[in-house]
Amino acid sequence: MANNLKAVPLHDRVIIKPAKAAEKTTGGIIIPDTAKEKPLTGVVLAAGPGKKDEPVTVKAGDLVLFGKYAGTEFRYENEELLIMRESDILAIV
Repeated sequence: MANNLKAVPLHDRVIIKPAKAAEKTTGGIIIPDTAKEKPLTGVVLAAGPGKKDEPVTVKAGDLVLFGKYAGTEFRYENEELLIMRESDILAIV
């Protein structure tokens, strides 16, 4: 995965690109923007070095599962990204 991200998260922070929200149901019904649910998975773009005596276990390119309200949304180079603590990540998928 080519990563041109110049932002570097500090300490135990991780930058994640969330997966796209579903546009249609399995039955073919189109979901309007107001009813779309926030995705719970994403790809790690960058990870900080970790805390003292606790290195970060995820790395760039990992597909991760995180909590519904985890992280802070921000816009970087016209992309919607999330930054969160590694402890907010529930699993590497």
